[in-house]
Amino acid sequence: MAGLRRILAGMRPAAGLLLLGVMLVLVAGTFDAEALYVPGVAFVLLALLAVAWVVIASRGVTITRRLDARRVVEDEALGVLVEIAGGRLPLPGAELADPLLDDPVALGFGRAQRRTRIRARFGRRGRRTLAAPKLVVRDPLGLASLTITGTDDDELLVLPRIEAVRPLRAGDTGRARRKGRPAMAAEVELDGVREHRLGTPASRIYWPALARGAGLMERRLRAESDSRPMIVLDARGAERDEDLDAAVRAAASLAVSLARDGGSQILLPGDRRPTALDETLGGWVHLHARLALVQGGGRASLTGIANRLGPVIYVCPHVPSRAPRALEHAP
Repeated sequence: MAGLRRILAGMRPAAGLLLLGVMLVLVAGTFDAEALYVPGVAFVLLALLAVAWVVIASRGVTITRRLDARRVVEDEALGVLVEIAGGRLPLPGAELADPLLDDPVALGFGRAQRRTRIRARFGRRGRRTLAAPKLVVRDPLGLASLTITGTDDDELLVLPRIEAVRPLRAGDTGRARRKGRPAMAAEVELDGVREHRLGTPASRIYWPALARGAGLMERRLRAESDSRPMIVLDARGAERDEDLDAAVRAAASLAVSLARDGGSQILLPGDRRPTALDETLGGWVHLHARLALVQGGGRASLTGIANRLGPVIYVCPHVPSRAPRALEHAP
């Protein structure tokens, strides 16, 4: 029903001209005004011809849009190809409308087979739904028009941009030159002692405690991943959407820069455990997509932050009056 209404709306000028022509013919016949027959018949024929040309030329016309990628980084160019095909008659005239175009593109008289290339850029991260392109076919006089809509909308994910991390002071690399231990080495560090558990290897028994008569104790070990720097992203308190985007961009840039220098971890809002990144950036594709979808108001879980060995970098979209209490004793 809605489609029929749109079609009729595009034919209103032609319908008005047709009605005017019929009225002139009726007046000419009623009052024997032969001079009105010519314009009356001309108006009727012109209206019918315009409608017939637009309707017949639009039959079989299809419009498709192809994206070079379904994911694109902020401010990077995305190639888009819009193809128009089909049609039995040359188009009397048309306009191509697409959400990626600033203004509709006018297509003059000719065959329906056309190709239009678009270079689109997106300044903000997040999921985008691109409405299907439309082709408005109309006659040269604008009496009749018909809108042809593409098949489906397109989904696009805009990823946060990764920027270079620069040192704050001259000569400072801005990185703790850490060298990860070999994969075969014991990737653990001492984190105190506890009562011996059945099945614990003898290499972990804490013999000094046994010698003092304190009973059989074992060394408690902490994974090496705890010594890697961790970026904590807090999405609360953003006054503007641009501030949150900048915070996400900063967290992503720090995570990648530190990962390339030995490994890093990043804790996203809503997560209880951080996501680790190594020098190979394994898993970054999935993490990058999650960063693109971070919403404002999300709070990072700071449980256990104070017990970490490695440094903690707190990133938020505003300047806090004080650091979160959980970070006061963080390394």
